[in-house]
Amino acid sequence: MLAIDVGNTHTVLGLLNGREVIHTFRVRTISRTTDETGLCYRKLLDSRGISLDEVEGAIVSSVVPDGLFSIEKAVRLYLHRELMVVGRHLKTGIRIRTDNPREVGADRVVNAVAAVERWGGPVVVVDFGTATTFDCVNRAGEYVGGAISPGLKISEEALFDRTAKLPRVSIERPPRAIGTNTVHAMQSGLYFGYVGLVDGLVDRIVEELGDTPRVVATGGLANLVASESRTIEEVDSHLTLRGLAILYEMNTTPR
Repeated sequence: MLAIDVGNTHTVLGLLNGREVIHTFRVRTISRTTDETGLCYRKLLDSRGISLDEVEGAIVSSVVPDGLFSIEKAVRLYLHRELMVVGRHLKTGIRIRTDNPREVGADRVVNAVAAVERWGGPVVVVDFGTATTFDCVNRAGEYVGGAISPGLKISEEALFDRTAKLPRVSIERPPRAIGTNTVHAMQSGLYFGYVGLVDGLVDRIVEELGDTPRVVATGGLANLVASESRTIEEVDSHLTLRGLAILYEMNTTPR
């Protein structure tokens, strides 16, 4: 099964056998024509020796609506499969208890579905993408909302773009919180400051839930932040892909 997770910065494609992630591909999320998208996907599959006959079906979760038409058409024309789209009347098995359930991002619902199946409720998923999202599920397995903050990369880019003398730095753990040069001082503010943001928000979420949830991290920088965080207990870099596999199975298996 081909799972496609379209984020604001990158698109991750995964080939799964059940819940097992066999292959992953990561490409930039940019505007492409249907043909460009289709050829890109075909070449990615060919690079791993995957024939089209081996791909049973495909599902996509996208936070970039403008590119969804090209992806859907490309999968139909080049992979010869109909694309299942999260948010388009799919069963999710999870109740969304927010003011406006329609505005909850598809990726956030997918993460919640995957986390509930693996750990049950209560659970909090921290997804480190272009934005960092905190998604909360209560003990009854209901999605009750969360928080959205600027991602680490956005914070680094803003610091570089909006200052005259500060350089661009890599996002990594510096030797100490007190930086003795500009680069380490910036890395300290970015890294330790962000860990503090995550732990502080999780503390407030736990207090408001009135329960003790499992806290799970996913996304590109999950391992980096989780290594210093006192609240993150689990890291699953493929949580979104597994969630897509669950939704695909849920919406294709007769019940």
